[in-house]
Amino acid sequence: MKRREFIGLLGGAAASWPLPARAQQPGKLPTIGFLGAATPAAWSAWTAGFVGRLGQLGWIENRTVAIEYRWAEGRTERYGEIASEFARLKVDVIVTVGSAAVAVKQVTSVIPIVFAVAPDPLGTGLVTSLSRPGGNVTGVSNQSADLADKRLEILRELLPRLRRLLILANAGNPTSMRELHEIETTARKLGLEAATLEIRRADDLEQVAFEPPGASVTSALYAVSDPLVIASRARINTLAQAARLPTMYAVRDYVDAGGLMSYGPNYANLFSRAGDFVDKILRGAKPGDLPVEQPTKFELVINLKTAKALGLELSPSLLTRADEVIE
Repeated sequence: MKRREFIGLLGGAAASWPLPARAQQPGKLPTIGFLGAATPAAWSAWTAGFVGRLGQLGWIENRTVAIEYRWAEGRTERYGEIASEFARLKVDVIVTVGSAAVAVKQVTSVIPIVFAVAPDPLGTGLVTSLSRPGGNVTGVSNQSADLADKRLEILRELLPRLRRLLILANAGNPTSMRELHEIETTARKLGLEAATLEIRRADDLEQVAFEPPGASVTSALYAVSDPLVIASRARINTLAQAARLPTMYAVRDYVDAGGLMSYGPNYANLFSRAGDFVDKILRGAKPGDLPVEQPTKFELVINLKTAKALGLELSPSLLTRADEVIE
């Protein structure tokens, strides 16, 4: 084969490669730093949603992209350490959730950061605008605090005599505490007595007063979701059921673990959307130019087995509105 023909053949083959494959030729694979705020088990469905979407976009793990996984296991002090490690590794983009993204942003203003879930990206200073984030951060907001009214409305429909709301949150997470105070204010506007239960580590749950409601008061537990709380979801549900407390959550994973109800976006879908952000960034887009997205679909999930264990009768209208009933 003549040299000119060989070069032409090689050029034609290269043009037919998927863009991700061409982007990493030659040299090392583009690398994603994936900071899991909880444990691999707690995030398994979310991680699968993210990696699955990358695959659909042509980014195949260990073939066209490398992913460095690190797990903080609910320890917020690990966020900065992991972010520093990613900076030393010179990863191309970091993927995490809002609470960790705040710490990661303090470590690097250069590496693009994508948050898959963030309750309040504006309030926490992650972005300066939802439409034009600026800087090196963008992602998906889950609007958790904005949905507090709807969750309390559902609780009151189930419990017409609801008088007292216990609000559980991680006191070591500023975002969680901000959300706790917003829920507390909302509850009191609705005429509910609000009591806060603050933890800083999983062991603190043993000292939290999950007391049963009094004879004339009906209570419920509202847990503010964060990495520590979701990693402790099984223990929280056990304690709540022992105290005969109905529970309301923002994420269906708590309901899968025995909680009563959740209302909010599907987190696996949010992590899938984070894959779209990463795809655009690896192809050259600047995070500051990518608008923050917000979910448009919210799911009501009910655990019927837990409802029966608590002696609760769910109205047909509530069951009909549920997107999923776990039996």
